[in-house]
Amino acid sequence: MDYKNAGVDIEAGYKSVELMKKHVKETMRPEVMGGLGGFSGAFSMNAFKDMENPILLSGTDGVGTKIKLAFLLDKHDTIGIDCVAMCVNDVACAGGEPLFFLDYIACGKNYPEKIATIVKGVAEGCKQSGAALIGGETAEHPGLMPEDEYDLAGFAVGVVDEKDLITGENIKPGDTLIGIASSGVHSNGFSLVRKVFEMTAESLNTYYDELGKTLGEALLAPTRIYVKALKSIKNAGVTIKGCSHITGGGFDENIPRMLPDGIRAVVKKDSYEVPAIFKLLQKTGNITEQMMYNTYNMGLGMVLAVDPADVDKTMEAIKAAGDTAYVVGHCEAGEKGVTLC
Repeated sequence: MDYKNAGVDIEAGYKSVELMKKHVKETMRPEVMGGLGGFSGAFSMNAFKDMENPILLSGTDGVGTKIKLAFLLDKHDTIGIDCVAMCVNDVACAGGEPLFFLDYIACGKNYPEKIATIVKGVAEGCKQSGAALIGGETAEHPGLMPEDEYDLAGFAVGVVDEKDLITGENIKPGDTLIGIASSGVHSNGFSLVRKVFEMTAESLNTYYDELGKTLGEALLAPTRIYVKALKSIKNAGVTIKGCSHITGGGFDENIPRMLPDGIRAVVKKDSYEVPAIFKLLQKTGNITEQMMYNTYNMGLGMVLAVDPADVDKTMEAIKAAGDTAYVVGHCEAGEKGVTLC
């Protein structure tokens, strides 16, 4: 008896590392010290030595049950982008610059090519956010997970000068709310998605005219990364007063997280076009509008609060970063929360 007969293939692990090295290399930053394969990842503090009072930020997350769709379609090259996005967007939400990322893959059986494909997506997410992929772990769990399944999680560390920290404390009545377009469902609410639509390869490969693509393509679209957009706004000289990453819990849970007591957000539903995937989901599942806005991003991955005088500069900066923005509402005095109208 040996470890391989027990279900853990160490040689497959070595092969996975070799296959993923080229993807990891593409994410490197000057501050990274050493290479892949050490017991820890090293990152020089030179990245923020000139800040007055550097504050470290961190974010950790996974991709939830969206990963089940990757299994059904045998498509594993974008799920890693989702994992990075969920973490770095949270860091960026506080005004931070993501510095580095680490991933964790648990699998029933290590198929090196599949693992390398997953990591390729992680590396792509890191490139989009400017974070270095400085380490990770692939754990083989025979008997705990089915051989053809895996789970993916990770965490990001970023930095912000204390004077640039986005806290929401200075939001005032009359401030403008700007929404940045999402790429679709992102990585939240898939337990409900999987109840609404039949989860088979045939169903997911069905083409919908209103989507302009297959259901699977629409649902697996990777989560949008907003690091460049928020950096562009900062570089334009705009102070972002508050920032909400619209994830699980939708508008009702996430927008109030940026608001101080005594401030209420008013979001106008007709200020932008809700993407077709949400309309199809609501209609097919007979889901109430309230539940949709309380579960999904409904086409807005980030919502920002800015001074009315900064609206034009903010919109231009977001467009320059390659994202689409909408003026979606305003802030007013009242009980902390959200009004949809």
